[in-house]
Amino acid sequence: MRKIALDVGDKTVGIALSDELAITAQGLMTLERVGIRKDTTKILQLVKEYQCDTIVIGLPKKLDGTDSIQTEKVYEFRTMLENKMRSTGMKDVEVVWQDERLTTVMAEKVLIEADVSRKKRKKVIDKQAAVLIMQSYLDSLAAKKQKYE
Repeated sequence: MRKIALDVGDKTVGIALSDELAITAQGLMTLERVGIRKDTTKILQLVKEYQCDTIVIGLPKKLDGTDSIQTEKVYEFRTMLENKMRSTGMKDVEVVWQDERLTTVMAEKVLIEADVSRKKRKKVIDKQAAVLIMQSYLDSLAAKKQKYE
């Protein structure tokens, strides 16, 4: 089954998907935020549409590992998402955290190296950050699997 990754920001949510074998990550879209209720509804529609068994949410900690103002907002987003999942019978979908420190910086670097213009980078940076969050998660799953083989 697929997994979906979210890079939750104040204005947008970057969204990426895994392939069905959970090996690679692909960018799906950048969702313009309109309100936490509508945003979480749209995310759950995507979870159903792509038959995802896991939602990976990037956790924006400070470099020293402490919470930031954005971390608190992402905690609130996850709580709303999980409440909505319970009320709509989606309790089988797992929600996990993935450290996202520096993913936006790395995403910007990738886009610059790909010679993407500054204007276009603004439109896709969050989606690219979600790809990095997803790929980090998938790599950690593969490492765990390999450890037990």
